[in-house]
Amino acid sequence: MKYSKQIMSRSELIKMGFPREYLDRAYRSKANNFASKMNPTARNSPILFDTELFEVWRQREIKAQKGVGR
Repeated sequence: MKYSKQIMSRSELIKMGFPREYLDRAYRSKANNFASKMNPTARNSPILFDTELFEVWRQREIKAQKGVGR
């Protein structure tokens, strides 16, 4: 998948069509090395995603889900 920027906010990814719940699950994932809050001390700080690392995580998730059905 192509992303318009290297670093994108959650709201930008939602506009691209990703469900908010999916992005929240990705952010809370133990394997998260791609998303963090702009200001971790602020409760309502925007969550920023490194789109290259997010795509790697997303592809791993897709492969894992395909493997479950076998």
